[in-house]
Amino acid sequence: MAIVEKVIDAPPQQVFDVLADGWTYSDWVVGTAHMRDVDDAWPRVGSQLHHRAGPWPLSLQDASTVLVCEPPHRLVLKAGLWPAGEAIVAFTLEPVGAGATRVRLGEDFAAGPLRWVHNKVNDLVLHRRNRETLARLADIATRQKGAS
Repeated sequence: MAIVEKVIDAPPQQVFDVLADGWTYSDWVVGTAHMRDVDDAWPRVGSQLHHRAGPWPLSLQDASTVLVCEPPHRLVLKAGLWPAGEAIVAFTLEPVGAGATRVRLGEDFAAGPLRWVHNKVNDLVLHRRNRETLARLADIATRQKGAS
């Protein structure tokens, strides 16, 4: 599983609030081009985000499903991108000092062709993608700091 981490200058609940707002995923998840719908129950276990990923006209429509939700410390998703496959994506939030959060993002391909094409180049691309994803998550979470 590819794991990246970042310390964000916001408390865990504030960071988790961004994860809990499904409509923002296309703002911070690298590769997600458009949110088509978000289940009303998001982020409860079994609820889904309906998204489009990749550049037009090659973008794919699929959904991501919540497998584990333990606010404000953990969120695990099964992210679909068929026919390419699906991944298990885990966010773990841990308080650091007064008012900061260490966010760990782990991602591993769980099914489909992407699972079979595991090599160092793919690992590097996934690592860089997820580092940028956490940087964008941090931007949104810290921007909301004054709103809490």
